[in-house]
Amino acid sequence: MKELLDIQEKLFPDILDVMQKRYKILQFIQQMQPIGRRSLSENINFKERLVRAEIEFLNKHGFIIVTSKGMRVTEEGNEIIVKLAQFMNEISEFRVLENQIKDKLQLEHVIIVSGNSDVHTTVKQELGKACVQYLNTILTSSQTIAVTGGTTMTELANQMKPLEHARNCTFVPARGGLGEQVEIQANTICAQMAKKANGQYRLLYVPDPLGEESYHTIIEEPTIKEILDLIHDARVVLHSIGDAVTMGKRRKASDHVLAKLEKGNAVSEAFGYYFDEDGQVVYKARTVGIQLEDLEKADYVVAVAGGKSKAKAIYSYFKQGKSNVLITDEAAAKELLKG
Repeated sequence: MKELLDIQEKLFPDILDVMQKRYKILQFIQQMQPIGRRSLSENINFKERLVRAEIEFLNKHGFIIVTSKGMRVTEEGNEIIVKLAQFMNEISEFRVLENQIKDKLQLEHVIIVSGNSDVHTTVKQELGKACVQYLNTILTSSQTIAVTGGTTMTELANQMKPLEHARNCTFVPARGGLGEQVEIQANTICAQMAKKANGQYRLLYVPDPLGEESYHTIIEEPTIKEILDLIHDARVVLHSIGDAVTMGKRRKASDHVLAKLEKGNAVSEAFGYYFDEDGQVVYKARTVGIQLEDLEKADYVVAVAGGKSKAKAIYSYFKQGKSNVLITDEAAAKELLKG
């Protein structure tokens, strides 16, 4: 396909530019449908005259339908988006961005989706889809996958589907999570992912965080110990990265802990660890589940986090060097490169 495009570019020098514009328009309509022409023009920063011409073309060829409520992508349009996704990613600026982020953070693999999840919640869906597609390429049968909680991971669970090469996989929560909203608890998320992937799951019913005495009592319970052995030996770990203070408040940290985070200039949080800008641990919540040292045993540690506001937290966390894959969005990636 690339060779054919090279020939076409020689005959029609603007063909790549046209393809990218039409793909971007189709993709944005798919994410925001139904959407009006003016709103589309404002969001993708194209002149309305250009958008009008491209809409006429896409409508005429059956890729979208235009109604009084706005534009929608047709089944044929959805098929075109799927078929072009990987190819367009290769020839777009994202490939350059991905390589730049890979070099900056010293990662094995980086995947970037378009948009800013701070602004459009649908971008989190794209992060989830990208992660599922990546899992399809790395998972094999009978593996154990550990999953954290949070809103981003909830969207990943929503996008999960049967995985082509991974049968009989077991999903486990990476840490306890009782006390948070049930929808974003790791237990809920790993169970949903397992069901959609036709796998199995084990749950970890412990509060998060715990007091020191309670922690040592709970981890000696035979049933808890059995699940912890599974969690610690997970070959794939999926997690998000949070803003330190936001996560501290969400987990109902005491005033003393919040003051410690502020005094230590905590920026990011993952697995109950709170890090400053240099990746140093400012505070560690006592949690049952994966610890930082456990990540070294895993083959793939995949961080999924997006939004311009998360860039500082992402950079802070990766100073630790414990994850080897990042799935993020365009806004976070561009902000990362400014630092």
